[in-house]
Amino acid sequence: MSYYLGVDIGTFESKGVLVDPEGRIAGMASRPHKMLVPRAGWAEHRPDEDWWGDFVHITKALLRETGINPKTIGAIGCSAIGPCMLPVDDDGNTLMNGVLYGVDNRAAREVAELTEKFGEERLIAECGNALTSQSVGPKILWLKRNHPEIHAKAATIHTATSYLVQKLTGERVIDHYTAANFAPLYRIADRGWSSELSEGIVDPDRLPVPRWSTEITGAVTAVAAEETGLAAGTPVITGTVDAAAEAVSVGVAAPGQMMVMYGSTIFIIMPTAERVSDPRLWYAPWLFDGQHASMAGLATSGTLTHWFRDQFARELDPDDAFPALAKEAEASPPGAKGLVMLPYFSGERTPIHDPDAKGVIFGLDLTHTRGDIYRALLEGIAYGTTHVVDTYREIGHAPKTLHAVGGGTKNRVWAQATSDVTGMRQVLREKSVGASYGDAFLAAVALGDAELADIDRWNPEVEGFAPDPANVNAYSRQYQVFRDLYPGTKALMAALSADAP
Repeated sequence: MSYYLGVDIGTFESKGVLVDPEGRIAGMASRPHKMLVPRAGWAEHRPDEDWWGDFVHITKALLRETGINPKTIGAIGCSAIGPCMLPVDDDGNTLMNGVLYGVDNRAAREVAELTEKFGEERLIAECGNALTSQSVGPKILWLKRNHPEIHAKAATIHTATSYLVQKLTGERVIDHYTAANFAPLYRIADRGWSSELSEGIVDPDRLPVPRWSTEITGAVTAVAAEETGLAAGTPVITGTVDAAAEAVSVGVAAPGQMMVMYGSTIFIIMPTAERVSDPRLWYAPWLFDGQHASMAGLATSGTLTHWFRDQFARELDPDDAFPALAKEAEASPPGAKGLVMLPYFSGERTPIHDPDAKGVIFGLDLTHTRGDIYRALLEGIAYGTTHVVDTYREIGHAPKTLHAVGGGTKNRVWAQATSDVTGMRQVLREKSVGASYGDAFLAAVALGDAELADIDRWNPEVEGFAPDPANVNAYSRQYQVFRDLYPGTKALMAALSADAP
């Protein structure tokens, strides 16, 4: 019997699975790590410890605990948070911490300047996206301006997934889906890097080569085999961003099928029949040639639940804190007794794209409890998700189904509120492992051992969440307050940012 290895590097935890040809999980392993916030608006990981270190730990643990012969692993698929920015030298050694995706907004100045230079209309036409905190190009320009010695020494500017693939195979490759998030460097019509748009930012030769996600791009080297316990020569696919692998894992494949990933952030992906162009959303080629995808994401979601636990539930055992807080939230009625929260604790990504946006808890009075505030936090994320879904509806691309995945689906208040506010049923799958399971499936597809439709056999549907009509009135009122609250405080938020040291 052969197996497929999938490993995903997340914001707070990495996971790996070994899966057999029928989709059965033979082994699982995970390892936590921290997100570093060296200053407000920044977010980083330590690539050697948090990315490669986690990969090595997980593969060794899987092989040790399952007893599976590494020579029976047919192929390896990797995914990771993204898009990130990591410069490495000629030997692949890291030159600094990895700068994370849209939760890091250090390059706000560069976003504004490059937008002015190229114009938003041209950026959307040629790159598929307006520039935001999610874009890697402005962060590379930030690096050039603030750390020119690192920029000059960088042989390759990686994202997290492409860094793992180079560590495994020595190859410098990146999937097209992720590359499109390196705006303004990637021209979608050419499916490649643009020398013109990259001028003054980075030489395109210092970027990984774009490939499709299921292309086998190399094999495990002898050095990587020694470190990981894997067999040298094992095929490695290009891989992709965690959210895309997660979408695959829950059967998102056709236009109108929308994945809602409940993770450290909410991330949304919907395949589309044609390219969707709207500055409030993101575009990328999908994982396979000739296909398209439209994406959206909130800046802070699961991250907020960690923040709340660490700041306001310190007396609780960390292992039991989330279930205890969930019970407190369940005791609060829908609408959290009039509280509305803006979850913009690291600025916000789609659809407002405002790095100066701030978190707000609105409507407090002396009767409110910790449970009310925690429920308002979860509902605020649900309102933010609905704001994104409504944006798709406004532009004529309303989703037909929501496919929910991620650890947050275990929080019934959060997941149920999302169905209640959006008015949509959320489909769940039998296995909720996430991106690492999708990685293993993509590895099987790459070898020809599975077709995309086989995910329904690998991971069948189970009961999900349906809207509760009893909650419609409460959430309708609260959601309108949510939508009005940001425009009403936007100028004050910007003033706070301008006055910040």
